[in-house]
Amino acid sequence: MITYQLEKDLSAEDFTAVLHSSMLAERRPAGDPERIKAMLANANLIITARDSGKIVGVSRALTDFAFCTYLSDLAVDRAYQKSGIGRELIRRTHLAAPQAKLILLSAPAAVNYYPRIGMKRHEHCYYMDDERELK
Repeated sequence: MITYQLEKDLSAEDFTAVLHSSMLAERRPAGDPERIKAMLANANLIITARDSGKIVGVSRALTDFAFCTYLSDLAVDRAYQKSGIGRELIRRTHLAAPQAKLILLSAPAAVNYYPRIGMKRHEHCYYMDDERELK
């Protein structure tokens, strides 16, 4: 049975484990423990999915609880994908800040997943990796 909970003190080890088991580690600094710890310390909404204590999913978000929630990481262990865990993590993330619009950037492999579960695509998203990119 999968259990879900707010987990403000998620350990870096558990977070890194689910990043690897979900394949999201290739797009995150999973080999940099200090950066992973900072990611967890500075997120203000972390929801986990566990199967008999084993972490099988995580939603790590930043929110003001009033206008927007940025869902930075949605990771589900590959062995548990297609069982509704991702959808439930998204639902619970939104329920934690129901007035806020939930926003995320999709990993390339998941770009078709989000419309299937009812999320809307936004064509006007921009990002910058380094301030030196500004002209």
